[in-house]
Amino acid sequence: MVVQAYVLIQTEVGKASKVAELIASITGVTVAEDVTGPYDVIAKVEARTVDDLGKLVIAKIQDVAGITRTLTCTIVHV
Repeated sequence: MVVQAYVLIQTEVGKASKVAELIASITGVTVAEDVTGPYDVIAKVEARTVDDLGKLVIAKIQDVAGITRTLTCTIVHV
């Protein structure tokens, strides 16, 4: 079983489309879409462990130029 999460992303003005495109190419990102509302991009990600998920968000996603803030929402199955 893998750990999955939605990453809600705020970007600099006018950068959402490029950020979504760059994030979609990162290994572990299953989808990245431009959206409207308080967040500009939402990405669905997956990793083997919670630690790997944290590394994916911090080392790869947050490193993409144009991102100002992220919020990671881990998927739980209750």
